[in-house]
Formats: sequence, structure tokens, C-alpha cells
Amino acid sequence: MTRKLRGVMIAALTASMVLATAACGDSGDADSADNTTSASQDADDTDAAADETDTGDTADDDAADSGDTEPPAPSTEPVTMTLWSNATTGPGTEFFESAIAAFEADNPHVTIELQIVQNEDMDGKLQTALQGGADTAPDIFFQRGGGKLIEMVEADQVLDITDLIDDNTKALVSDGVYAPDQYQGRTYGMPVTVLPGGFFYSQDVFAAGGVTTPPTTLDELNAAVASIKASGTAPLTVGAQDGWPAGHWYYWFALRECSQDVFVSIGQTRDFSDPCWLRAGQDLADLVATQPFNDGFLTTSAQQGAGSSAGLIANHQAGAELMGAWNPGVIGSLTPDGQPLPDLGFFPFITVPGGEGDPTAIMGGVDAYSCSAYAPVAECAAFLNFLVTTDMQTAYYEAFQAPVVNTEAQQAIDDPVLQQVIEGFNNAAYVTLWMDSDLGQELGGILNDAVVEIFAGTGTPQDLVDAVSNA
Repeated sequence: MTRKLRGVMIAALTASMVLATAACGDSGDADSADNTTSASQDADDTDAAADETDTGDTADDDAADSGDTEPPAPSTEPVTMTLWSNATTGPGTEFFESAIAAFEADNPHVTIELQIVQNEDMDGKLQTALQGGADTAPDIFFQRGGGKLIEMVEADQVLDITDLIDDNTKALVSDGVYAPDQYQGRTYGMPVTVLPGGFFYSQDVFAAGGVTTPPTTLDELNAAVASIKASGTAPLTVGAQDGWPAGHWYYWFALRECSQDVFVSIGQTRDFSDPCWLRAGQDLADLVATQPFNDGFLTTSAQQGAGSSAGLIANHQAGAELMGAWNPGVIGSLTPDGQPLPDLGFFPFITVPGGEGDPTAIMGGVDAYSCSAYAPVAECAAFLNFLVTTDMQTAYYEAFQAPVVNTEAQQAIDDPVLQQVIEGFNNAAYVTLWMDSDLGQELGGILNDAVVEIFAGTGTPQDLVDAVSNA
């Protein structure tokens, strides 16, 4: 029986994220952070961790400091803004079109021009556009947070919205969820959804391959791979053409191999000398050697069409994909009837023998939207606040099938797969941000490229460690 996902589950998730920020630094100074600590710590430990950082407790402080002060009211002069989103699926694009129309109806002097950018192209195009200044930068844009956000802040490319978050938003969005979009005590992105990761799989494909229980260990995963492969279906799928989906495999192995202290500090230290980083690469190389992935995975995209890695799951051409919690919506958009995959399931990443990381640790992200430094301040801030109103967040969940941040809208979440996702998240000892986001645009890209080389058989685990160490 399907039960509704209550706010307490998301509250635990967002609490993990605020602790995540307190525990790990980025490419900025030692006090900045956007990753993890233990979700199982009590409130006293949480407060203590937050007190020791510049970013972990700032959402609470800034919300309190700003009191009942509302952002400046938009003017009545005509304003045109551009919005860049990576919502390429039909329902996702339709959501933003509808949201823009509703906002424009409430604000007749505002026109918002929507530009959909393919997810894999977003970072590069956005970086170029922001570097071009007011003439080329979008006013509103999709934000990944972490080291990528910090690079924008340090280049004066993104608007500080700390004092522009209105009272309604403060009442409906938990303070902790802002953590990945904060830097040195200030907030630069409006969160819209929280997206933990793991395996999304076809229960029918697994059953046809004789696998009735999802694997929990590396040995069990290897056994499941062999069994499903013998049934004639690709056990696993990866869109390695896009780089980051292949990167996810290394991030997860590293999360299991490395101690919490080593892993969550990598955005700050950028020190890959610990042997765990090499072991994670070897784990991946050993898995790739068993040939568990779909044919042509090096030229397979992640989310574009029936032949993508998500499309292979949607059409029962592969067993499982390692991805974030946006995947159910993407998979559903690629089924033959465009509806959610009835047999879709979820299980957390497997444990690794001898690994120093907590076996329940999980990786995820917070999707957000930011205003560029050149945007009309009042109008842009008003739109960000509008995106997290209850009506908009309910519509967002229905369009993307992903966990939203508005505590009222969370009552609409009744998808059993997302309930499994949140269960895994709530059982996590600590939560980290996606590794490439934590490392920032340049080093994250170098890491992903080195991971693809391992998938291709043209690079070794040592080559990967050398590439990121020498960058």
C-alpha cells in the first residue's frame, strides 16, 4: 500500500544537508563548506558543528536576523528576464512554461524568456555566459551549488539573496536545505528539490535474471550482474558519453573506500594522496572488467531518448542505473506510453569489503535556482520566492517526480520509489554533495574525464589519481 511521504522524512534529509555543509570545505577558505556530517547526531552535536563553521548555521542566523523584513517590492516599469533551465523532459518544460505564465499574470510588467539547455551542456554554457557579463548572462539560472557556486561568488557573477528570501518562504522551506547554496554566511540559490542518489532498477528485468532481492554488497552485485547477463539483458547501464554519469561510479566507490574525514574534506583539501582514492579507482576498473554495462556505453547519453541509459531502463533493455532522484521522472518520460515505469525500484549503493567509509553514507544534491549579479533584483527575487510557493512546489513534484523542499507540498509525495529513496537517505550516517560539484567546474571535469578513461580501458586508477593531483 502506498503511503504519503510526510514532512518529517524530508526534515531529516534537510537536516543532513545542513550538517553536510558544516563538515566539509570547498575550494574557498577553510570555513566555507557544502557537504556532510552524521545524520544520526543529536541536536547538541548539530549545534556544535554549526557553531564551528561560517556556513553551516548561517541559514538559521540570517533568517532570524532579517526578522519580518520583506524584499523590496518590484517596480511597475517593464522588465524582461531570461531563465535558463535544464528541464528538457516534456513535463519539466511545461512546468516552467506554466510557472512563468502564472508569474507574469501576477506581475504584468514582467516578461520571462525561457531557454532550455541540455543538462550536459549547462555548466559550460553558463560559465561562458556569466563571464560575458550583463550582455550574455541569464538573469535566472539552474544552480548546482558546492564548488561551482563558490567559483561564481568569487567572480561576482551571482546575486546574494540572503535578505531577499520572503517570510512565506522562510515558513515553508527548512533552513538546512539552503546549505549547498551558501558561502561565507550568505545564500546565493533558492532550493527547489533534494536529490539523493542510488540504483534505480527494473524489478522485472532483475526477476527475469533470477535476482529477487537487490544486492547490498559488492559480491552480491557481481553475482546479480552475472545472473542478469545470462538472461540476455544488460545488467547495468551508464551514459558515459556525458561524463558525469560515469563519474558517479567512482564517487560512490570513493565514498565507501574513504573515511568520512577524508571524503568530506576533499573539496577543501584537494588532496588525493590517501590510498582510498586509488582503491576506489581499482574497484571501478575491476567492475568494468566484468563487462556489466550496455553495449556502446561510451557513446550512450544519460537522458536523451529511448537509447539513453535512462531510456534503456524505461524500455526494459537494462537492469539498473546509478543515478540521482530525478531519475524516476526522466525514466517515466521515456517509457513507450510516457508514464512512470510500473516496476521501477530503488536500492542504495552497495558496501565494499574493507572500506573505511560508513556503509550507509549516501550522496546527493540540492537543485536550486540563482539570480545573476546583473538581474533586476526585486523581480528576480520575487520569481525565486514564487518557485517555492506551495502551489508551484506541488506542480513541480507532479512534473519532475522528485522530492520538493516546501513542507506543505511534501504532503503530495506518494510515489513508492521516492519513499524508498528517502528511506535510504534517512538511514544514512552522513550525506555528501556530488563529488564533481564539490570540487568545482574545472577539477570536477578533470575527474570525470579520468573516470571515463577507466571505462574506456585507456586509463588506469593511478592515471586518475595523477590527473586530479596534478591539476
